[in-house]
Amino acid sequence: MRFNYPIIASFFGYLLLLNGFFMLTCLPFSVYYEEGDHVPILWAAIVTLSSGFLLVYFTKNPKSKDLKKRDGYLVVTLGWLIMSFFGTLPYLFSDAIPTLTDAFFETISGYSTTGASILHDVESVPKGILFWRSLTQWIGGMGIIVLTVAILPLLGIGGMQLFVAEAPGISPDKLQPRIKETAKRLWLIYIGLTLAETLILWFEDMTFFDAINHSLTTMATGGFSTKNASIAYFQSPFIHYTIVLFMFLAGTNFTITYLALHGEFKKVIQNEEFRFYTGFCVAVAIMIALGIILISNSPLERAFRNGLFQVVSIITTTGYVTADFTAWSPFITVVFFILMFIGGSAGSTAGGVKIVRHVVLIKNSILEFKRQIHPTAVIPVRLNKKAVDKDITFTVLAFIMIYISIFATGSVIMAMIGVDFETALGSVATCLGNIGPGIGAVGPMDNFAQIPDLGKWFLSGLMLLGRLELFTVLILFTPYFWRRQ
Repeated sequence: MRFNYPIIASFFGYLLLLNGFFMLTCLPFSVYYEEGDHVPILWAAIVTLSSGFLLVYFTKNPKSKDLKKRDGYLVVTLGWLIMSFFGTLPYLFSDAIPTLTDAFFETISGYSTTGASILHDVESVPKGILFWRSLTQWIGGMGIIVLTVAILPLLGIGGMQLFVAEAPGISPDKLQPRIKETAKRLWLIYIGLTLAETLILWFEDMTFFDAINHSLTTMATGGFSTKNASIAYFQSPFIHYTIVLFMFLAGTNFTITYLALHGEFKKVIQNEEFRFYTGFCVAVAIMIALGIILISNSPLERAFRNGLFQVVSIITTTGYVTADFTAWSPFITVVFFILMFIGGSAGSTAGGVKIVRHVVLIKNSILEFKRQIHPTAVIPVRLNKKAVDKDITFTVLAFIMIYISIFATGSVIMAMIGVDFETALGSVATCLGNIGPGIGAVGPMDNFAQIPDLGKWFLSGLMLLGRLELFTVLILFTPYFWRRQ
């Protein structure tokens, strides 16, 4: 058999069971706020749970539980699509988003932690549906596949194929020898930070509903807000700085967070990616703050806070806004557009190219001059004082080349669909990087409602591509992936 279809179908069943369970957690908010969305959510959960149960039931006792690497790629890509289609049901059943195109766009934007939205008036959406909207980002933040590997050992299959397919960065550091234990520890950190942010924001005078929703979408680096004005709705500097801190943590490699929580600060400080990530965020935030002061005479603290908030929000691909950065100046708009191609740390919930790939690219580019002078010398790229395997360097170069090619081609396609060129650039950059706000008609104060339906489906595909870091999806379109071996 080319693929282990029974175990793949069984896995999809367990994914849907989990998805249905998460839908049920929205019911307390629906009942408490009495906005009439409890029945649609319940029906959505029933349909999802029933579908999952049937898949699990009819694929029980498979002949083999062996999951190959090719199976892993198929499970991850199709799993995200299946989750997204079933995730539309609360929107469709409640009429919060009545069309499949818009509902799918909003849902995959949630699971991919992009944060691009088609909703004009978020505050009019029933609270249960809003919680589901935030929850899709939280589920997608660490990855539903890793979640399943962590809590469903009853499958009896190895999880490394799924973990690598789900997080195909340079090297997903294993905190523990077993991948299942690694996933559990990642999720404990993820849940712990989410709870901590919820309590802090609640203490800082957010309502509990707003606090938990923003914590879910901050730790997922997703950016869905319960307010039309996003974080700009909240005037408290304490709230702004709190969210900046947790966005920064969410964009940090979770291995680094794990080391910090265990007091191994020397290893944290010595990590090159973390140093570059921290220094870059601070340096660009100061530059933006100075630019804001020069063009608006804004008070120093407010200028620094707005600059820091927007820089961290875009670099970590969270997408929250406290101000319209496209209105500050053309120069600042260009800077933020460039930041959309940076991304957070590898091993974080952030999207984008990732800091570590840029570090490897820069180092390799500098060493190329040295290699020209000494053509026979072996001069490897070093990261954290260790030589980076040449194959990894080639993979990084290929990733960046493919990423830029997809961005350029995608921008042309969006322009052909009928979107103005600036909006085409902004929409493709923000969806491929899983960021949320772009430039043009999809800027920080706008949304994606005016994008043609064909464009929404195309951008939805880019969100999935970006979330699964290109190769996991693109490999399915190669002929040798389907060839018998």
